[in-house]
This record gives sequence, C-alpha cells and structure tokens, in this order.
Amino acid sequence: MLTIYEQGQPGYEDTLASLSRRGDEDLARVEPDVRAILDAVRQRGDEAVLEYTERFDRRRPTCLVLNREAWLKEARAVDPDTREALAAAGERIRRYHEHQRDAGFRYQEDGIELGQRVKPVAAAAVYAPGGKARYPSTVLMTAIPATVAGVERIVLITPNPTSEILAAAEIAGVTEVVDAGGAQAIAAVAYGTESIPRVDKVVGPGNIYVACAKRLVFGVVDIDSIAGPSEILVVADDGADPEIVAADLLSQAEHDEAAYPLAVVLSRTQAEAVDAALGRQLASLPRKAIAEQSVRNNGYCFIVHDLEEAGRAATALAAEHLSLSVADSEAMLTRIGAAGAIFLGYHTPEAAGDYAAGPSHVLPTGGAVRFASPLGVYDFVVRSSLIRYSQAAITRQADLLERLARLEGLEAHARAVALRRSK
Repeated sequence: MLTIYEQGQPGYEDTLASLSRRGDEDLARVEPDVRAILDAVRQRGDEAVLEYTERFDRRRPTCLVLNREAWLKEARAVDPDTREALAAAGERIRRYHEHQRDAGFRYQEDGIELGQRVKPVAAAAVYAPGGKARYPSTVLMTAIPATVAGVERIVLITPNPTSEILAAAEIAGVTEVVDAGGAQAIAAVAYGTESIPRVDKVVGPGNIYVACAKRLVFGVVDIDSIAGPSEILVVADDGADPEIVAADLLSQAEHDEAAYPLAVVLSRTQAEAVDAALGRQLASLPRKAIAEQSVRNNGYCFIVHDLEEAGRAATALAAEHLSLSVADSEAMLTRIGAAGAIFLGYHTPEAAGDYAAGPSHVLPTGGAVRFASPLGVYDFVVRSSLIRYSQAAITRQADLLERLARLEGLEAHARAVALRRSK
C-alpha cells in the first residue's frame, strides 16, 4: 500500500523534495468564495453568519452565542467517565503549559533601565472543527494555553457543539461559545457582529475554508498558523515493531483522506513488514475508507542506508508529528532539524501527544515547523519594550544618538535628543 523508495535509486530524491513542499497548498480555488463570506459577515453581521450556516450546515441556530447557564448545564450532564477523562487530560495540559509562562525582565546599565513587559491579549477565539469528527481534545489543547496565559475572554467557535465539546470548554476555561463554524465563524470573531464582539487572536485547526479565512483576516487579528492536513513521520530502525509502526501511521491516516503517513526505515525487510501490517490493521479499522485513501494517496516509505541519511530525510520532510522509533532516540534527535512534536523511543505513541501527554497537539503542518512552533502560552501574549533614561544617561549617549539620526537625515530625531541634553 505504501509507495516505497530506496536511497540511491530513481525517484528517491525527487519524491523527498516534492514532499518537502507539500505545504504549498493552493488556497486560490476557495479564496473567491471565502472573500465573499468575509465581506458579507463584515457588512451584515449575525444575519450573514446565520445564512451561511443554514446553507452549509443545513440548520439555522436559534442564537449564535449560547446562553452560558444553558451550555454549562449541558456540559455538566455529560457522562461522568467522559468528564473524568477530559479533566485528567486537562490537568496534564495545564501543568505542561504553566512552564511556558514568561514573567518578562528588567535590567540596568549606565543609568538606562531596559526590559520587556509580557501581557495576555484581551480576547482570543479557539476553533474546534465539526466535520468528519468531533475533537473535545482540541478544545483543551487550544483554550488551556490561553487560560494559563491569563486571557480573560476565551471564545469557542464550533458548529452545533456536543455535550462533550461543552464539557471540555468548561474544563478549559472557555467563557463564551459561538454556535457556528467555517469561514463565517472566523469572520464573526475577527470583525465582530451584533452579538459577537471581536477578538485579538484566532487559533485552531479547520478545513481549507477555515484555513483560507484565517489567512485573509490576518492583520485584522493575529492567527496561530494556517493548518493543512495532519501528518506523521515515523523513523524506525529494525528493532521497531512493524505492527506498532503501522498503528502510528494509521493514527494520523484515519483523520483525513488528505493526511500524510510517512516512514523512514533502515531496510527493505522492515519496509515490507510495515506495509503488510498496514493492510492487516486497515481491515478492521472503523474509519477504514478514510485511512486507506490517505495511505494510498499520501503514504510513503523511504529506505535509507544509515541513521545519518534518516536524519537528513526527516529534516527535509519537517513533519508535524515525528516518531523516533529507534534504539537510541536521543542520539537520533541530534541528527534532526525541524519537527513539530517529537516522540522519543519505542514506547511513546503519537496518540499520547494527541490527548494527555501535556503539550498542545495544535502544530504547524506542511513543513511549516521550519519556522513555526506548537501552540502555546506564548501565542496568547504580547510583549512591550520598556526603556527609561536618566538625565546623566541621555547626556552620555546624546552624541551617538544625534550622529545616527543625522546620518539618516532625521533632524527632528536629533533635536529631540539635543533638547534633553541642553536642559
């Protein structure tokens, strides 16, 4: 089922290079439609959001912003075992993200005080998809970092939320729930409507329309990233269990037909064993149709001659999820550049990262890990530079500042310094 290429043979380098550009997804085909949706919501507010929700979801919510008492009551009616599991995951996610808090800093040198102030944004929206599957875990993974950052207003946008989604929202610290999805929901929180005040940041994964909408509203609000299909790269030596490698690949393949299950192995024997295990496991997988299409369309296995080449291949692919299923995962880690979440050793399933390990599972895709990071507390804060000069300090530095200002032809800058020195 996997498409297999071996180092040094035809197709290996070209396919590796092609996959390294998988993030060049063409949003152009949906951009005209998304622009129309954004413009309609900006001009007509709630009514446009309701109209598009009725068109795309075949339903018209009675109200866009759910009554807080009502949704909390539904959240608390969820099955106790479900709530316990969500709460346990939420606590682990919270503990991890508390380590990301940044208190800022201040220091002094020669009468000049410098520093950085770190403050949370006032309001953030977190998106939870409502298409092929529901993900209460995504609510936890997006809203909890915002809560830890100190964001006061956290808006969950999700279409027709279930009791499980609402339970996760309560546990995560969500303050408002908007019953809408798609590009129209992104527009609502970015521009604001009669019932939905605008936010400062929008985060979370969604379909191509959501991704395009986030890109187009960037600048009006901040965003985390433009998410594409999920992906996993498993680097496996011959000591890795082929059944477990296959299971890890399918854990992402079952998300979406467009997902990328990728592997790098050290022998043809291992490649063929993993391929055979995929076929066996797919036969009984509930989401077989989705996972099988993902494997057939985007499943690749690269056979390499040594761990150095495995590291080069993994760095080129720059995967969202990277599983290092090798005997010495720490040594392997030193050979790899970019990756989103890295799962070290034979006993660490990618699924742990999806649910309860602690780090947010909202990660850059399509190779964007080369320049972007997992969602975290740092996504929900803004930083201000602090600068204070004493009279003696500005006098000492005046010549330098005036010289630099006049070098650039900005006399008013120079005079703003000179006047302080003279007084």
